[in-house]
Amino acid sequence: MRAVLLAGLVLFAVPSAAAAQEASVLGRWRTPAEGGVVEIHRCGAALCGRLVDAAPLRRNADQRDVRNRDAALRNRPLRGVLVLRNFTGGPDEWRGGPLYDPNSGQTAERGTLTLTAPDRLAVRGCIARVLCRTQTWRRAD
Repeated sequence: MRAVLLAGLVLFAVPSAAAAQEASVLGRWRTPAEGGVVEIHRCGAALCGRLVDAAPLRRNADQRDVRNRDAALRNRPLRGVLVLRNFTGGPDEWRGGPLYDPNSGQTAERGTLTLTAPDRLAVRGCIARVLCRTQTWRRAD
């Protein structure tokens, strides 16, 4: 009976550990540019991130995505813009893309999210294999 109970506890512990690891990257992250805050959330089987706050949005809540390289998208509201999507993996590293930088209007087609500490996330975007940039985001929650 004791062995059955112990086996049951092990089975319950595994999903809880996986959920805790996934949850460690979910939430709000402060970016180094413009006081930005990105909220990383589930989107289907992957992770996505939306811009939820930034200095320009605090000055003008109706700020538009004026630096977007796609002229058709320049009139969309900046708040809520999807800045990363289709990231899969875990528990400490996720791969996917694209990543969008509203400050420059550039889109990196692929990238990685690496949890380097419980409150630090290394965000790397690459336009080509050798043209990459990494930022460290800090947990905002």
